[in-house]
This record gives sequence, C-alpha cells and structure tokens, in this order.
Amino acid sequence: MIVDEIVTNINDMSPEERNKRHMEKVHLESADLVKRIQRVETDHGRELGIRLKNPRDLEAGDVLYMDDQNIIAVEVMSDDLLIIQPRNMYEMGTIAHQLGNRHLPAQFEDSEMLVQYDYLVEELLEELDIPFKRENRQVKQAFRHIGHSHE
Repeated sequence: MIVDEIVTNINDMSPEERNKRHMEKVHLESADLVKRIQRVETDHGRELGIRLKNPRDLEAGDVLYMDDQNIIAVEVMSDDLLIIQPRNMYEMGTIAHQLGNRHLPAQFEDSEMLVQYDYLVEELLEELDIPFKRENRQVKQAFRHIGHSHE
C-alpha cells in the first residue's frame, strides 16, 4: 500500500470514532518525520510506502490509512532529550542565544525548552547553572534545522 496523503490526525477524531476501529501503529523516530518518501512497517507487520504529495512533515497521531474497521497511525518513538527549565527571562535569553549560535533546533512545551541530548549542551547548562533534566520523551514534531547562511 502506498500512502500519498494524511487522512487526519487521531487527536482531531472523537473517542467514539477512534475506538470503533482497530488501531495499527507505525513507530517512527522523530528524525523520520521529515522524510516525505519512506518504507515503514506497522506493529502488525504490514508494509507501507509513504510518498506524500504535499511538502509537510509527519506528526504524532497522523492517520496514514483509515476505513470502517481500521486505522493506521503514526506513533513517535521517545527521544533522549534535555528538558531546559529557565527560571527567568535572563536565563531563557542566555540559553536561547547559546543554542542559536550552535544552530541547535529546539521545541517548546509550556515553560520548557526541549533539545536533543548533547553532552556539550549538558555541560553548558551546568556551567551556566540553568535548571534542566535529561529524559526520554516523545515529541509531537520533528526537530527541524532552519537553514540560513552567514554572509
């Protein structure tokens, strides 16, 4: 089966609509969410090809296939993350500036900044005395680098 568009997202479906169908999941690493063309396998052993027509990243919960009985949805595997919890705007500005200079992609959830684990960033956070923790957590979207040049 070839998937060329996202049907919906399970988070946009009512619980009744979701629960009346058998759910299969495609487990992807966050880095795979940016790939428009890939071959994957569901947790039930069904092979799928993904070739998205629209240039869009996959997200957690995206429904790749749905009929009256079945749903095949994307589940994102946990990443090794640094969860940065600045206490004030000064700390937030300082760490944001430092990470930006390193061109590290970040995500934000509530008052937390999430970056993929890097021992150098961990050392920097310790040196700057900015609170953080390291944990495995699922992200909803891929960490995406923003391309630009220094001219």
